[in-house]
Amino acid sequence: MSPGSPRRAGGAQNIPTPTMRRSGGDPMWSGQSVDFTLEAIVEKIQQLSVDERSRTAPREYEKISAVLALLAPGEFGAEILLTRRSTKLSNHQGEMSFPGGRVDGGESIVEAALRETHEEVGVRSHLVTVHAELSPLSTFVSRSYIVPIIATVHEKPELSMSTYEVERALWVPLAELVRPDTFSWEWWNFDRVEVPGDRPMFFFHLDDETIWGATARILHELLCVIHGVNHFDLPNW
Repeated sequence: MSPGSPRRAGGAQNIPTPTMRRSGGDPMWSGQSVDFTLEAIVEKIQQLSVDERSRTAPREYEKISAVLALLAPGEFGAEILLTRRSTKLSNHQGEMSFPGGRVDGGESIVEAALRETHEEVGVRSHLVTVHAELSPLSTFVSRSYIVPIIATVHEKPELSMSTYEVERALWVPLAELVRPDTFSWEWWNFDRVEVPGDRPMFFFHLDDETIWGATARILHELLCVIHGVNHFDLPNW
């Protein structure tokens, strides 16, 4: 989003904005148009792979987690399932997220993502088709190493939320996420030893929620894959 342009209202998420920050400029997919139907997106993500094995988190992280980026057909093309984390949780309270959580011992990444999705929002594993995984990423607050799994369902299933873990679940059209008044990104400098240098931070401002942090990074990579651009090739990186 260009400086000075209007932005959707967003939500009440607590975003710890640092003093040193600067605009990232236009989206990497600026000027491109794509087919957002579920079938077209599946064709794009089939270039990726998925690792079914269990894993060990890198030494500097306490745990490995899996999240499920679940896509379903909608009126305006593919939609993605998002949740708002409960304020009762110990980390990332009230943040927008994907269903997911810690990988149990002996459990694969895919098994963990499917189990957690069923526990949090009631989606049964046999309804889900797993296609690929995106780049692993880390969080500094919870010291988690996260692997995102991309999957689809043929139609939106009935959701049944775990009220302890999830306060809200919603389906968001991918086409809505690339609207000029929805997406923005910035370079943040935390000036901390554990977060050296500038880091890109992505934001999706909905009418009543703001997606940021790890969830926004995953969405950004997915949208870059769909548009056929390299999400690592950020300007001024």
